[in-house]
Amino acid sequence: MTATLIDGKAIAETLRAGIAREVQRTEAAHGFVPGLAVVLVGENPASQVYVRSKAKQTVEAGMRSVEHKLPDTTSEQELLMLVQALNNDPGIDGILVQLPLPSHINADRVIEAIDPDKDVDGFHPMNAGRLMTGTGGLVPCTPLGSLKLIKSVRSDLAGLNAVVIGRSNIVGKPMAQLLISESCTVTVAHSRTRDLPAMCRSADILVAAVGRPLMVKGDWVKDGAIVIDVGINRVDAPDLGPGKTRLVGDVDFSTAKEHAGAITPVPGGVGPMTIACLLANTLTASYLRRGLVPPAL
Repeated sequence: MTATLIDGKAIAETLRAGIAREVQRTEAAHGFVPGLAVVLVGENPASQVYVRSKAKQTVEAGMRSVEHKLPDTTSEQELLMLVQALNNDPGIDGILVQLPLPSHINADRVIEAIDPDKDVDGFHPMNAGRLMTGTGGLVPCTPLGSLKLIKSVRSDLAGLNAVVIGRSNIVGKPMAQLLISESCTVTVAHSRTRDLPAMCRSADILVAAVGRPLMVKGDWVKDGAIVIDVGINRVDAPDLGPGKTRLVGDVDFSTAKEHAGAITPVPGGVGPMTIACLLANTLTASYLRRGLVPPAL
């Protein structure tokens, strides 16, 4: 068996095209354009690349993009004041404060200061509670994108066994909640899980989000399983030359694809879906804030 490749890049492109059409329709029908504000504090190179990509794709979708780039000397109070100003700005529907923040700033305090209805990252405790109770709210982008990838393979997930490796607030926990909402039987595994390989072999859906390169081996994967690799790890690649590196996931793709029914690559799997779902969340937030029913995406 060789797995079907889940092309996150192509699926994200289709989602972004649908969002762009809805933005055009929204402006014509309702007279507003969704606005996304991204705040970057400091000079983290990876964050700078990510923010540029977000801004580019926001504009391509026809939305209003606002960037605030602050020096790493910015105080926590200054950042909180900016967040409050964006909360009060009627032209801004989504607020994203790029993580990580400089060490002198309490990230949890900043996240909690964002208006939950503009929290397009889905990290605010109120949105976490809404996801837990199934009462709406904005969902973290990476788990939301991962679910869309899973459902691109199989639309009805009811009754399937799902194993999520990783219990972070950003991916693992919300991913588990999304799968529960699809009527899966969900196990959340972590560093203290006993006999993790055996548990993984029980999974019809296996989501790896632990941050350990190539940890999940091929013989951990149930034949025919859907495997979603959230990990993005940079490792040495001496075969490419001195000092060279490559990106790999948490799953050993070369062996896992011989067992899985469908699998995401790294790169080109979950990654492209994260920004696409950020745009989807911004569109959704723009509707909910105005008391309108958001379009299905």
